[in-house]
Amino acid sequence: MANAKVADTASEEILGACGEKLSLSFDRWESQQPQCKFGLQGLCCRHCSMGPCRIHLKGGEPSAGVCGATADTIAARHFGRMVAAGTSAHSDHGRGVAEVFLAAAKGQAEGYGIKDELKLLKLASELGVPIGERSTKEIAIEIGERLLAAFGQQHGELPLVKLAPLKRQELWRKHGLVPRGIDREVVEMMHRTAMGVDQEYHSLIAHASRTALGDGWGGSMIATQLQDIMFGTPVPLVAEVNLGTLRPEEVNVIVHGHEPLLSEMIVAAAQDPEMLAMARQVGAKGISLSGICCTSNEILMRHGIPIAGNFLQQELAIASGMCEAMVVDVQCVMQSLPKVASCFHTKIITTNERARLEGVTHIPFDEHRALQSAKAILRAAIENFPRRKDGVRAPTEKMDLVAGFSYETINYLLGGTFRASLRPLNDNIINGRIRGVAGVVGCNNPRQLPVDDYHVKMVKELIAHDVIVLQTGCSAIASAKAGLLVPEAAAKYAGRGLAEVCEAVGIPPVLHMGSCVDNSRILLIATAVVKEGGLGDDLSDLPAAGAAPEWMSEKAIAIGQYFVASGVFTVFSGSFPTVGASRLTEYLFNGISEELGGKWALENDPIKAAHLMIAHIDSKRKALGIDRAKERVLMDMAARRAIE
Repeated sequence: MANAKVADTASEEILGACGEKLSLSFDRWESQQPQCKFGLQGLCCRHCSMGPCRIHLKGGEPSAGVCGATADTIAARHFGRMVAAGTSAHSDHGRGVAEVFLAAAKGQAEGYGIKDELKLLKLASELGVPIGERSTKEIAIEIGERLLAAFGQQHGELPLVKLAPLKRQELWRKHGLVPRGIDREVVEMMHRTAMGVDQEYHSLIAHASRTALGDGWGGSMIATQLQDIMFGTPVPLVAEVNLGTLRPEEVNVIVHGHEPLLSEMIVAAAQDPEMLAMARQVGAKGISLSGICCTSNEILMRHGIPIAGNFLQQELAIASGMCEAMVVDVQCVMQSLPKVASCFHTKIITTNERARLEGVTHIPFDEHRALQSAKAILRAAIENFPRRKDGVRAPTEKMDLVAGFSYETINYLLGGTFRASLRPLNDNIINGRIRGVAGVVGCNNPRQLPVDDYHVKMVKELIAHDVIVLQTGCSAIASAKAGLLVPEAAAKYAGRGLAEVCEAVGIPPVLHMGSCVDNSRILLIATAVVKEGGLGDDLSDLPAAGAAPEWMSEKAIAIGQYFVASGVFTVFSGSFPTVGASRLTEYLFNGISEELGGKWALENDPIKAAHLMIAHIDSKRKALGIDRAKERVLMDMAARRAIE
């Protein structure tokens, strides 16, 4: 591709048209070179005012901070704080969902309700909430109260931890890793990493695991479960992806961020006859919604709303000149957006009190008057349509994708109407048609160019070797743009065994499972595979691996650590925040597996990284005794009767 910064034509068109007129993320990354190597390796400490301290080699011996902190302590503290920040982001999202869920159950949140009553009852059963003759409202209120209490819980165990395999629960208890309460573990992580507190890297990493588990089996899982109950559990649907989904003749509104509480209402408001009439009055043919980042994944799964792009396309969407408003809530929103928008007519609208930007329109989103708030936001976008400037750059590239593979959907597709089951998946892993399962998730990053290239190359290599891939977040969007999220991709890219299974079931070889908070879906699918039988009795026994190829956010570190603590081999690329601390890195990349069954790896070549995952999958197949195809034996009737 002519432009080495991006891996898709639509983004290339916009970048080429921008020339040197705009300073975009790619340009700002280049201006930061060379970046601080101490920081990249986790060897810069600024947790007290005696520093910042840098650890370096003098005569072969590493130095120490002013307080005496070693490289391993400093890097472990930094790693733990990243886990705490990532856990906070996902869990604050989950808390907001739980609050609205409880308000909706009480009839105090306009526009919200219970759309998946079956999942509500299933969750009630899992939590031990009595059902009997109680009303849906009564059950929902108790579920909401219990899950909201999990954030501030001080003692005991998080309620959703009981969904993990029993052997994994016992292992967590043995090592003291079961989270007591989500907020409690985050606060303790921050306390432990303060100057002069926890100074032993094994101890720091243990609590980082406990904190991260509070994300994966706590905040994130709460968010996913309650969003499905309120907004509907996703089912497969066809939609479109990339900047070509923007429509020149319509009012283009892009929702960007991570919380679907707002975007769900904007979807509803955009279909309101009053809003559509208002759009026609200003000369537009209608209102076109699309998304960026994980908000886009949320409304894609439930409504088929197209995805304009992932993280590093947020500025490019504005630079198309076709975006009337970009409506943002929390997380992954660049501070550069107002400056880029000032060159066009685009209105940046913030909606959340936790996430403000200087010099933009702020329209508070009130969950208790949700539809009115959404309409106010749409009015601002519609009124901006006549201000659209000349020189609109309208890329045409877009791709079909199939999304909406929730755990319930996969269970149904594989088992059928009358006996929903993961048995066919287990059987095809055992017989070797499917070699194993890979979760490929996370962000994209200007450090790794062309953007999305690592995701796509890794995923293609995995499916070519019969590894079915589960994806969330911006990683899923990258694969969608490359045409990997349609059933036809199986015949084109997958190995023979995986292609046969995909063709039989009618699914792509790469399954879109939602936003980054929905990585909890992957945990539940893995747990269900264990419970189905034949592939071990813990998550660490499965022929499975995980990766976050172009990670950027602290959320990725929290996700990675809760997968490692759940027993999963996890590969990152680019940089890793402990590589300057040799003992700590050796522990995270090897030693921790002796305790928890999972470990980290770092590999900057996507093909080599894929083969690290494949080698791990093969080692698990060998341990399970399913590494060799069984000889087919033709049996006569006498032989069959002997078996009976």
